[in-house]
Amino acid sequence: MNDLFDLNGKVAVVTGGNGGIGLGMATGLAAAGATVVIAGRNSEKNAAAVSQLLAAGGRAIAIEVDVQQEASCHSLVQKTVTALGRVDILVNNAGMNIRKPPQDYALAEWNQVLQTNLTSAFSCSQAVYPEFKKLGAGKVINIGSMMSIFGASFATPYAASKGGLVQMTRAMACAWAADNIQVNAILPGWIDTALTRQARMDVNGLHARVLDRTPAKRWGVPGDFGGIAVFLASAGSDFLTGTAIPVDGGYSVQG
Repeated sequence: MNDLFDLNGKVAVVTGGNGGIGLGMATGLAAAGATVVIAGRNSEKNAAAVSQLLAAGGRAIAIEVDVQQEASCHSLVQKTVTALGRVDILVNNAGMNIRKPPQDYALAEWNQVLQTNLTSAFSCSQAVYPEFKKLGAGKVINIGSMMSIFGASFATPYAASKGGLVQMTRAMACAWAADNIQVNAILPGWIDTALTRQARMDVNGLHARVLDRTPAKRWGVPGDFGGIAVFLASAGSDFLTGTAIPVDGGYSVQG
């Protein structure tokens, strides 16, 4: 049974892996034996994340990337293959938010959120596909949100990007299943990260509403995502594709 979740010999690229949920997933993947590529714009944060993984006995390197640039996404994959010989797993985690009422967004802000959250995942997935095709296998894990399911008055472009990510996941799953590539999504609930700490400052009463709505009666933490990342990256999920799995302490099923 343990072999189903053994990632030794595998290489996993995690965009936005230098903090928050991304680092939580990277930690889980490294603990399961994968060599992890921390991919982010901030070289200092990248280096700190790699140091944390190495100190825990994992294998990791950092590669700088600007996921808003298609060429940078392709370069990320090329540099990974040059450094490590292969890539088996792609976690599309990089994301951002701008919180405003819908009528107040500039089109440039809309485009920035969509580019970072949705288009980047498409570009990175396109870039990695030929490498997966060569190996005859691959795993894509897209990071959606509760906003893939629900609306929010303060997050119009974010909700559009995360809803689109789920539909992109389903479409790619159908397209690439014959190539033995599984494409799935994780839908985080309210997780204690820098992004949501800012949300608690911006949105009055958010903290209390989240606790009231969540059956687990707590905010999630990045470490809650290590297990689901390993499952979706491993042989244990080889017949699972096109899914969108909430990891939310029951938030999405609370009546």
